[in-house]
Amino acid sequence: MLTGCAGSSTPAPVTTLEIRKQQHQLRQQQTLSGRSYQVQRGDTLYSIAFRAGQDFRTVAARNNIKAPYTIYPGQIIQLQAGTAAKIKGSVTPTKSKSSTAKSVAASSQKGYVQERSPVNITQPASTAVGRVSWQWPVKGLILARFSTAEQGNKGVDIGGSAGSRINAAADGQVVYAGNALRGYGNLIIIKHNDDYLSAYAHNKRLLVKERQDVKAGQQIAEMGDTDAIDTRLHFEIRFRGQSVDPLRYLPR
Repeated sequence: MLTGCAGSSTPAPVTTLEIRKQQHQLRQQQTLSGRSYQVQRGDTLYSIAFRAGQDFRTVAARNNIKAPYTIYPGQIIQLQAGTAAKIKGSVTPTKSKSSTAKSVAASSQKGYVQERSPVNITQPASTAVGRVSWQWPVKGLILARFSTAEQGNKGVDIGGSAGSRINAAADGQVVYAGNALRGYGNLIIIKHNDDYLSAYAHNKRLLVKERQDVKAGQQIAEMGDTDAIDTRLHFEIRFRGQSVDPLRYLPR
């Protein structure tokens, strides 16, 4: 009687490094690299500029979008130099009456999609860089650092426990709160001034809303694993639309 071993059909194990690389690639797939983009419900001017890696002011100027920079589902936003997109009808801007954080000008309350029809912790040490006083959004082990590689990590990933509090890294205003960007999960973007934004991804639960003013150290979310391989916070800082290394800004 002959015996033998059949060939194994078990696939090779996927390493954590490979999974993290796939995670970074998934985020990169959300980058807007085309000439134009059609606005979807839930978009804001800031989230579009964030995905395009551009300054929101550049996007607004290119498309002749004036304050309060209202955009509409279905509107075509030009992302590269060329003929500016136009929308039918006129828009009558209305100023928000809510107050803003000191580091955010009152005119920053703009860039949101509108329908055409009605529709206790110890304060951590902070450091002032670029007129923004930064502090760590959460304490934990750094799982992944910033990379300048094309498919690299555009922020830092910090480990922790599910439900841990995620805090605003500086004073500002929430300009995006949602989960429309694949690879980021439940995401919050905060505008600190005309130059700096910060982003907080993979949250379990969002505790703030768009247009809400926040203070440094204020809880804005709970740590989670949405669109991630494990529980973590993916944290980014953007300077005029470009990703920068958060570790150069956060206190040591």
